[in-house]
Amino acid sequence: MSQKRFAKWQFFMTVLVSLSILAGCTSFNNWYRGGNNSDRDYSEFITIDVFCSQANYQGLQSGWFADVVREKFNMEINIIAPNVAGGGDTLFQTRSAAGNIGDIIMIGSENGRLEDMITAGLMMDMSPYLESMTNVTIYQDALNTVKTFQGNVDGLYAIPSNVTTVSATESGESMEPTFSPYLRWDLYSAIGSPEMETLEDLLPVLKKMQELSPQSESGQPTYGFSFFSDWDNNLMVMAKQPACFYGYDEIGFVLSHVGGRDDQSIIDDDSQYVRALKFFFDAYHMGLVDPDSPTQNWDTVWRKYRDGAVLFSPWPWLGQDAYNTTEHLNSGKGFMIAPINDMEVISYGATPTGNTYVVGIGSKAQDPRRMADFIDWLYSPEGIMMSTSQTGSYCGPEGLTWEMVDGQPVLTDFGIKAMLEGGTDMPESWGGGSWNDGVSSLNFTTVLPKTINPETGFSYDFRLWESYIDFTTTPVHKSWRATLEAETSFDLLKANNMMIVSPGTDFIAKPDPSNISTLRARIKEEIVAYSWNMVFAKTEDDFYNKLHEMQDIVIELGYNTVLEWDLEAAKAQNAAREKARQ
Repeated sequence: MSQKRFAKWQFFMTVLVSLSILAGCTSFNNWYRGGNNSDRDYSEFITIDVFCSQANYQGLQSGWFADVVREKFNMEINIIAPNVAGGGDTLFQTRSAAGNIGDIIMIGSENGRLEDMITAGLMMDMSPYLESMTNVTIYQDALNTVKTFQGNVDGLYAIPSNVTTVSATESGESMEPTFSPYLRWDLYSAIGSPEMETLEDLLPVLKKMQELSPQSESGQPTYGFSFFSDWDNNLMVMAKQPACFYGYDEIGFVLSHVGGRDDQSIIDDDSQYVRALKFFFDAYHMGLVDPDSPTQNWDTVWRKYRDGAVLFSPWPWLGQDAYNTTEHLNSGKGFMIAPINDMEVISYGATPTGNTYVVGIGSKAQDPRRMADFIDWLYSPEGIMMSTSQTGSYCGPEGLTWEMVDGQPVLTDFGIKAMLEGGTDMPESWGGGSWNDGVSSLNFTTVLPKTINPETGFSYDFRLWESYIDFTTTPVHKSWRATLEAETSFDLLKANNMMIVSPGTDFIAKPDPSNISTLRARIKEEIVAYSWNMVFAKTEDDFYNKLHEMQDIVIELGYNTVLEWDLEAAKAQNAAREKARQ
């Protein structure tokens, strides 16, 4: 909303609260404005549990986003995050056994999980509320598709994330690909921007960079790599990332080339996964791997990147988002892609039907109508903009982080500080506190950021605005462009045939039958544990001994049976991608 409208809204809120105190009661009616919802009664304040599989924070949402939710829906959000509560499926299984996962559930629907939850009576049919969910129903194709993998049941139990109107064969990413080798460009330039032919050439480059800058801004030792285990599942997730530089993505225990070239078993001696483990083992023995990696989480790693203690990032939304503040960029410091000559980086195509990560209402939810209204609001232009996050690219609230100037969206001074300079304090009219502490911790992307906001005619992603592109003419960007003779990361990758688009599809793997599920659960524990031990092995002989031990153990546990199942899934996925290309 505009600053003038927001000021009026704040004044109205002040009057309302004052009258409520005088009357000895509080009335929160009619806060939701969407569809046919003018008769909403939110007079009872509630705390809702939101189960978020991808959240990196657990507990009550605080700060300005919490204030917005409270003022619109008279409720607060308690986030339940498996990533924070030890990872894995333990928390999900415990809550499922109790019959109540959460009031709202944000979870992956793959491997039959959504169907299982519906069959077990843990999810609520949202069909009765769809007529008034006018923001969600814009994406009807996505709603039709999700019905095909929720099982043999009528109704609508979930809504996909990342829905969009962008073509499936067009990159769904905005300014940067999801995966690429990002280095501290200032240090890389200082050692002469050495050419790298293949992945392994990164290591001597990072060693020289570390020697040039052995300490972070706060005096911590610097490392090429710093890991966390929060997202480990079928494999050690950090060791999967280099495979994505070469066109491979995971599906179960398979690394499948998105162009259909081949499908690899992750435990094979010559797999991209084992290659990455050996790469990190070599890095560890060069002093390039943070020794705290086995015991730290995402938040700790993020803070180290912000401090300049890590020199390599496999994702732009870690290295760049944490470190590339205006202050750093203007002083010549920042993360940028450093190309490896033989790389074939995956770029995910847009998925008009959305992703398999979905949101739904729990069957034991308090006030289901309010839950439906809240979900619909998350898909509204206002909700999308408000849901900007620590690593997100949504533009934030209009009138606060950005405004329209001469028909063009432009970041405000506050927006520049909040989203490009590492954060700032909120104005008192927004309740004060820290911008960073108050952003949404749900980590749920309702609509692809690249999508056009119908209310402005411009992308929700502020990095695609002309004003932002002009703003990024910093010493770092100038150096990068002059060295690589490209204007953007995508220009570089396309011009040098270093990118492959994985078309967006509505493919979802068949759920694991019970025997596969049981085998997988035990096998992946061994693979993940051995992977970490291999990276930190004492000697090269120890590394390979651990590899062969792991191979023997998981094969004995039934790995080949699960692999056969995953290879069939990879084949079906490749067929879906090929169909999307036609």
